[in-house]
Amino acid sequence: MFEDFETRQVDIGEASAFVRHGGQGPPVVLLHGHPRTSATWHRVAPRLVRRGFTVVCPDLRGYGRSTGPAPTADHAGYSKRAVAGDVVTVMRALGHDRFALAGHDRGGAVALRLVLDHPDVVTRVALIDCLPITEHLSRVTAEFATQWWHWFFFAQPDIPERVINADPDSWYRGDPHRMGRENHDEWRAAMRNPDVVRAMLEDYRAGLTIDRRHEDEDRAAGVRIQCPALILWSLQDDLEDLYGDPLKIWQPWAADVRGHGIDSGHHVAERAPQALSSSLADFFGGRTE
Repeated sequence: MFEDFETRQVDIGEASAFVRHGGQGPPVVLLHGHPRTSATWHRVAPRLVRRGFTVVCPDLRGYGRSTGPAPTADHAGYSKRAVAGDVVTVMRALGHDRFALAGHDRGGAVALRLVLDHPDVVTRVALIDCLPITEHLSRVTAEFATQWWHWFFFAQPDIPERVINADPDSWYRGDPHRMGRENHDEWRAAMRNPDVVRAMLEDYRAGLTIDRRHEDEDRAAGVRIQCPALILWSLQDDLEDLYGDPLKIWQPWAADVRGHGIDSGHHVAERAPQALSSSLADFFGGRTE
């Protein structure tokens, strides 16, 4: 897994980021979602290297082998703004001042915050299986609350930690065949770490509080994505079923929006790596295979 990639732990003061990186060429950052680690990209990252990119895959703050600060009442330490700052720091530590960016699921929320807060550092952004948090919350229906109930359960204080840590193997289930054995084993070890579980829950708690406020402030100020944005979604997931065409929802957020669905379940980097890699490489300007 990740043959010829290097690993590094980058100190960020209140946090520490574990990162995999490899390849030569224009830099691309891949941000994973919940409850995965950077290992979820193990079938995508080598393909992008072959298409001529330097590929950087960090564990988000508190996920996997990255660490974060102790939680606070305002959840600011796990806000998307804080995590986006981690990514900028990691890339500078690796010698990259500008880069392309892709984020899946919760990593998509981080990617959105990064392009809004640091527009000068991102050349292009791909947002996968995600919408702005405020767009989700403005469309809450019984169907959303039923299918995405975990958003509101994770936001509760203390109870989710007790439930999940009592039997993490039953709570988080993964298929080693679909995920790949090494990816599965890394993910499973992370799920058994109470500090990782707490950090992942803080991610959701921040999402419903401080992250939502940041997005509301941007909308009120007219802040938009300045670079080209590629919107991708898994056709076997529920995003389009719940909301209709994701492109229409994203259009007010950016001047240049394009995208399409991919025939896959939610964890698209594991389920449809060839289709995802091709879409990303074509959008980022990679060489032909």
